[in-house]
Amino acid sequence: MSARTIEYLHATIRRALGQALKWGLVPRNVATLVDSPRVQRREIEPLDPSDARLLLAAVRDNRMEALYSVALSVGLRKGEALGLHWKDIDIETGTLSVRTSLQRIGGRLQLVEPKSSRSRRVIFLPDATVEALRRHRARQQQERLLEEPRWHDTGLVFTTKIGIPFDPRNVTRHFKKILTNAGLPQKRFHDLRHTCASLLLVQGVNPRVVMEVLGHSQISLTMDTYSHVIPEVQQDAAELMNALLKEKN
Repeated sequence: MSARTIEYLHATIRRALGQALKWGLVPRNVATLVDSPRVQRREIEPLDPSDARLLLAAVRDNRMEALYSVALSVGLRKGEALGLHWKDIDIETGTLSVRTSLQRIGGRLQLVEPKSSRSRRVIFLPDATVEALRRHRARQQQERLLEEPRWHDTGLVFTTKIGIPFDPRNVTRHFKKILTNAGLPQKRFHDLRHTCASLLLVQGVNPRVVMEVLGHSQISLTMDTYSHVIPEVQQDAAELMNALLKEKN
């Protein structure tokens, strides 16, 4: 097992034994005596703004355009994006609600609830993403008419041409192909989420707002994950403060 999996299992056992200790079922929490393995955090590799624009240009009018737009603009996890239903999106108000996630469990794709209460969230969408979703909805309605009676009415936003859920592995393959065709460096789909967070922070968006958009459980997780952006943000803050306090000639 990976160090991350062991860390997760250790934390779960520690919490369970902690509760058992409160109930008087065990004399001590022995899990607190064990150190978790050190997890090597993978270096964040977001797209820069120009590459992000190139990616969106490369998928313009592609049937997957809206998926990439949502992932990039509001930082949805792949499972969260693939688990979206049309009832979760209000085109008129430009909001998106994260209520379910598409996950592979026991070899089968299943819709599950988000892993935490913070993950269940409502996000305001940029106008460009709203327009991409409008185009996507119209395209999907055309596909539905063409594929009757094979169409599966799942209510999902992002589906195959017959309405069934996308296999996340196929999304990964498509993403890599798009990057190659656009002459962009290879990235993980999850790096779109990192790109969203990094670009928001660089633009001066409050880290707590970024935390809410991403669905992080704690502000410390946001700050630790995107610590590479903080020096640039601090420099901008110093320059703004300097401009404010500097005497006018």
